[in-house]
Amino acid sequence: MATDDRQLDELGYYLLAGSGGDGPAGLAEQARAGERLGLGTAFLSERWNVKEAASLTGAACAVTHRSRIATAATNHNTRHPLITASWATTMHRLSGGRFTLGIGRGVAALHSAYGIAPVTTAQMADWADVMRRLWHGEVIIGHDGPLGSYPVLALDPGFDEDIPLAVVAFGPNTLALGGRVFDDVVLHTYFSPETLRRSVRTVKLAAERAGRDPGSVRVWSCLVTVGDHLPEELRLKKTVARLATYLQGYGDLLVRTNDWDPAVLQRFRGDPVVTSIAGPIDSVATPGQIEHIAELLPPEWLACAATGTPSRCAERVREEFTHGADRVILHGATPDELAPVVAAYRATDTTGASK
Repeated sequence: MATDDRQLDELGYYLLAGSGGDGPAGLAEQARAGERLGLGTAFLSERWNVKEAASLTGAACAVTHRSRIATAATNHNTRHPLITASWATTMHRLSGGRFTLGIGRGVAALHSAYGIAPVTTAQMADWADVMRRLWHGEVIIGHDGPLGSYPVLALDPGFDEDIPLAVVAFGPNTLALGGRVFDDVVLHTYFSPETLRRSVRTVKLAAERAGRDPGSVRVWSCLVTVGDHLPEELRLKKTVARLATYLQGYGDLLVRTNDWDPAVLQRFRGDPVVTSIAGPIDSVATPGQIEHIAELLPPEWLACAATGTPSRCAERVREEFTHGADRVILHGATPDELAPVVAAYRATDTTGASK
């Protein structure tokens, strides 16, 4: 394969980014467009509206031929383990081995409100072990562990499937879990370069201590990628409004993780424009409100993204590799919106092969 046509296995993107755009019907064309660009992995995040993960992964697998399809993320505590294991095996075979099952902790407050059991690190580790045992045909009798108690867990004794597992990680406990147990670790958006370097070190060291090859665990940087070829109003929504929404939901965690100034977060939270917005800022704020919020956020916070010309965005993507990332998700944009950035990335590609 010529360099200009190679599959960019080191790059990924999200299908139906954010709340889902105009709905799930757009998924098929987005998936086809991402594959035409040569992007290696299409990720899907689950929301409890019109973004149910099993349905969407089936559709994405059916309309693609080369791209890997991954969830990043669903939650292990919302489905019986046999349902999840069966779904993953179906996707694995439907796609010819292109499926990755990725989970995350989810939002604890929502789980509590909906009567769903909270997620723990021990549960996720136990769940990963059970998935792999089921995929290799084991009949599990009397399982009693952090995942729960099950008299019998079994799929098909003839199964012998190796299906990659991913975890979306934020804090050090989940990062270390990823290194010990998972194949892929997907980091949160708006991580500073230092946070990225520290996160990679945590994952790789945990893998090494667990007796694994650190190089076998792929760490994905999730980099907001919004070039100035897009209209300014849309750029602000994808950058300022998205970061503001994260600050609404778990600002303390993000600020602490990046070692940002907590006083800025307090001013943001107390701002009358922010407090007047009833809902996620990236979904309901007006352009004028978003412009005002842009003045509340320090430039160095917003700099944790790829912005500017398509060439500058491509350079910023490559910088993530120098900070230790194995792979990069071009976050917050559709394949059509990413096309100029991918073209610029290819123009500076001298490897001729995937990372």
